Amino acid sequence: MIADLATYAFTALGLVFFAAGTVGLIRFPDTFSRLHALTKADNLGLGFIALGIAFQAGTLAQLVTLALIWALALLAAGAVAQLVARAALTTSQEEE
Repeated sequence: MIADLATYAFTALGLVFFAAGTVGLIRFPDTFSRLHALTKADNLGLGFIALGIAFQAGTLAQLVTLALIWALALLAAGAVAQLVARAALTTSQEEE
């Protein structure tokens, strides 16, 4: 019962962060602030969702899998954000 409530709470919190990242992506004026909002909020949202699902995990292997998924998503989001920011910076410098 308590594990179910923790799953609901952390998953809902993760969805709130995903929604905040989406709002930031739509509302912020430039590429760099959009990237910042999106990567920070989505990584935190995924972390909370993984934490919520962890309460339902039955084995240590499932917990490790969730942790690896989150870690790989963190690395991928950081790398992609750097590439997009570099491309945006290069494009803005070429236009000047």
